[in-house]
Amino acid sequence: MTALASRLGGGLPAAYWKLWFASAGSNVADGIFWVALPLLAITLTDSPALVAGVTVASRLPWLLFALVAGALADRLDRRRTMILVDLVRAVLLGALAAATLAGVASLPLLYVVAFALGVAETLFDTSAQSIMPNIVEGDRLNRANGRLYAVELTMNQFVGPPLGGFLAAIAIAAAFGTGAVAYLVAALALFTIAGAFRPVREGPPTRIHHDIAEGLRYLFGHRLLRVLAIMVGIGNLASAAVFAIFVLYAVSPGPLGLDAVGFGLMTTALAIGSLIGTFLVEPLERRLGRANLLAISIAVTSSTLLAPALTTNVPVIFAVWIFSGAIGIAWNVVTVSLRQRIVPDALLGRVNATYRLLAWGTMPIGAFLGGIVGQTFGLPAVFLIFGGLELALVLGRFVVTDEAIVAAEARGRAEAAKVEAAAGARAEAARAAAAAGAGPPPAAGATESGPATPTEP
Repeated sequence: MTALASRLGGGLPAAYWKLWFASAGSNVADGIFWVALPLLAITLTDSPALVAGVTVASRLPWLLFALVAGALADRLDRRRTMILVDLVRAVLLGALAAATLAGVASLPLLYVVAFALGVAETLFDTSAQSIMPNIVEGDRLNRANGRLYAVELTMNQFVGPPLGGFLAAIAIAAAFGTGAVAYLVAALALFTIAGAFRPVREGPPTRIHHDIAEGLRYLFGHRLLRVLAIMVGIGNLASAAVFAIFVLYAVSPGPLGLDAVGFGLMTTALAIGSLIGTFLVEPLERRLGRANLLAISIAVTSSTLLAPALTTNVPVIFAVWIFSGAIGIAWNVVTVSLRQRIVPDALLGRVNATYRLLAWGTMPIGAFLGGIVGQTFGLPAVFLIFGGLELALVLGRFVVTDEAIVAAEARGRAEAAKVEAAAGARAEAARAAAAAGAGPPPAAGATESGPATPTEP
């Protein structure tokens, strides 16, 4: 692992590469069960609605529990949460493998497992995004997040699905069992990371709905983060509208005339580009600046949505999608790293969860709108309307400036320094009180280790 760290990026600590390895294991398992679950479902029913219910059950937790997951990430030790979640996921897939072998697997059981795995995903992903600043220094977050996205894409989209399909062809239970083992390996890698990763909190305990409200106030009270969250919500709405109906346009008798295999290959173009792009973010950021890079990533991403309306040449669309994936991934790497630098550690889980709720919550709306527009005006209209909507987000460049980013990061560092100073003072007072035999002093009255709502200039 040390040699791997040296080759892929100097300056990232050993703890990061353990997290990287754990992410690889978890994402292999994710890729396996996302293939195996629907394959098991179609052996239990031939109803399209009931089969689609597996996806609904697995995604519903992001709407129901994302904010709760964020609050828990700011209350609990994040590493221990990730370990526990991986162990629970291993048990769930192991139980499903056993049920499949015993011939007692049923559709209700599949829904329950899919829903439980979705809940686990909200807890794991929120904690994973929030733990990064505790492991990697701020000036290396872009590199660290880029490498992490690379392994997530590779394992989740290129290794896990074909492995899951191969194992399912032998026996579906073998696919679930392999996924369970991968989760166990990931949990073991996380277990080897030393240290405590529970955010510092002050004052009396607070109710969880108060914690959730504080995270919402922080995000919507922070001009830069608020604008970025709105932009990603609108962008995902536009993408969901296009991809909800793209299969009708791509697969014969649609204009692109692809078969099922060709359609599957077409959908890998964005993933291929994104994998390449994770290694380009740092040099592009140095050359262009973060604000310009974010604006360019939006403009290029719009080409993904507009291309099918402008040409039916499959190789051209494929090439455009690879290029779009390579540049578009910069948005994810840069904005995640920004949140990790700006937001106080005690609030990071809740802010990440709120941000992701906005990002994912617009997707069902976009899919619905894409269907309505396609039914009413035709499929090319979907590409033009929602591609144009994505392109219009470039106007956010007037708010998302390099000056605004630098100022927000400076405030974040000042808040972090204030928290560290207060924690040091409390520790010193506690040691002095203990030495005098008086016991620790009472806790301060603040409810969090930083201001609840940032002040905007």
